Amino acid sequence: MAFQLKNTVDSALPPDDAHPYRTGVWQTQVNEYDAWDMEVVGEIPTDLSGVYLRNTEVALFEPIKRYHPFDGDGMLHAISFGNGEARYANRFVRTDGFVAEQEAKQSLWAGIAEHPSNAIAPTGRGARGMMKDNASTDVIVHGGQALASFYQCGDLYALDPKTLEALGRADWGGKFPAEGVSAHPKLDEHTGELLYFSYFAEAPYLRFGVVDATGVVTNQVDVELPGARLPHDIAFTENYVVLNDLPLFWRPEALAEGYYSNHFYRDIPSRFAVVPRNGSASDIRWFEADPTFVLHWTNAYEDGDEIVLDGFFQHNPTARGVERFPEAYKGFETLDMNVLGARAHRWRFNMATGATTEEQLSETCCEFPMINGRHGGRRHRYSYNARCAQGIFAFDGLIKHDIDGGTEELWECPEGQFISETVMAPRDGSTGEDDGYLVTFMSDIVNDRSAALLFDAADPSSGPIADIALPERISSGTHATWAPNV
Repeated sequence: MAFQLKNTVDSALPPDDAHPYRTGVWQTQVNEYDAWDMEVVGEIPTDLSGVYLRNTEVALFEPIKRYHPFDGDGMLHAISFGNGEARYANRFVRTDGFVAEQEAKQSLWAGIAEHPSNAIAPTGRGARGMMKDNASTDVIVHGGQALASFYQCGDLYALDPKTLEALGRADWGGKFPAEGVSAHPKLDEHTGELLYFSYFAEAPYLRFGVVDATGVVTNQVDVELPGARLPHDIAFTENYVVLNDLPLFWRPEALAEGYYSNHFYRDIPSRFAVVPRNGSASDIRWFEADPTFVLHWTNAYEDGDEIVLDGFFQHNPTARGVERFPEAYKGFETLDMNVLGARAHRWRFNMATGATTEEQLSETCCEFPMINGRHGGRRHRYSYNARCAQGIFAFDGLIKHDIDGGTEELWECPEGQFISETVMAPRDGSTGEDDGYLVTFMSDIVNDRSAALLFDAADPSSGPIADIALPERISSGTHATWAPNV
C-alpha cells in the first residue's frame, strides 16, 4: 500500500476513554490520509467507475456535559474507482464549529443530549438553535460537488468528491435558506435536480425546495404544520415530493419553556404531504396513516393513481418498556433499531380517492436502505439494507430485499466486523436493476483494520469479491452515497 499522512488534528479525549461511542467500532480518528496501490484480496472490477463517499461523526474533545454519537465532527471518507484501480482519501469537514473548537482545544457547543444553554459559543445552528453544525450526518453529490449535511439543519459544506478538497459552502446564487438545510436532500439522477427540506421551531415549521443541476433554486414551498416536528427524511417520485408530519416530536409544553423533550403521541395519526415538485402550498394533498416514526425512506414512485412509498416503520419509536441506560448514556437505548422495531413497510396514497393503504414488507429488523440510484423516484424492486447490531448503533450484516419476490438475502459480518451504509453502484453499461456492485466500508475491531468491500449486487450473500485495505481502522458512522463517473 502507498499512502501519505496528510494531517493530524487536535484531540483531547482521556487515554482511558470507555465511552461506547468513542471506542470499539466507534473508535475515534485524528489522521487524514491519501492512499493508492492498496492491498486487494480478490479483484477490483474494471467496469466499476465512480466514487463511494461516507460521512461519520468523530469525537475530538470531552463534551460540556454529555456526549452523544451524533455530536461528533464530520469526517468524509472517499474511495474512487476506475480501470480496475482505487484511490482513498479521508478528511474532516472544516465547518465553522470544527475550526473554532480546534482553536479553543475544547467543546464549545452543547450536544443533542444537553440543553442548548450549556453552550459556550455565542451563536449556533440547528432546528432548535445553539448547536454546532458539524456536517456529519449525510453526504450527496450535486453539480460535481460532495455536499456534507447536518440532520438538525445547517449549511451544506462542499468538497471535491475524490480528493475531499474543501470548496466552501453551497450558496445557490444567494438563495440558500437562512434556517439551513437538513440532512437527506435527494438527487434525481434523471434530471440532476436536488430536492431539499428544512425544519424549524417556528411557523410554518417545514419548507422544501428544488435546485436544478446548475445550482439555481427553481421552487420553494412552505408546508404549514400544527407545530414543531422532527422530520428526518423525504422521498420523491418523478413528479412529486413526499413530506411527513409524524407523531414523534418535541412536547409543546416543554418547548414553550425552552426544553426539547421528544414524545411519541400514539393517538395521533401519521400524516404525509404529497406536493408537485414544481407546485405550491395550495397543491398539497394530505394523507393519514398509522402512527409511527420513520427515520429513512427507501424510495417512492407513481403507480397509476397511487403514490407508493417505502420506508421503515418503527413499532416502538421511544423504546417504551425497555430498560434505560445510565444517566451518562441517557437515551442510548433509542440508538438500537432492534429496540425501536424498525421494519420495511409500504404506504399507498390514492390521489383519486384520498385513501391510504399500508402493509409491512418484512419481519426483519434493518434500516439504512439504499437502491440503484437510477430508480430514485421510479419503480424499484430491490433494496439493500443494513442489519442492525444488538445494543449499539452499528451494522453487522447486509440484506438484499427483493420486494417483488418477498425474499431476503443476507451476508452476515464475521464476528467483530461491522459495515457502513452500503451503496449500489451500477456497472458501466448495465441495464438491470441489480446489475452492478455493492460498496461499503468495513471495520474489524478484532484485527484492528478497515477495508472497502465490494460485492456482486446480484448475489451479495456469496461474500465480497474484493477486500481493499485502508490505511487505518475507521470509525463507524451514518450515511453514504454513490456518485457514478465523477
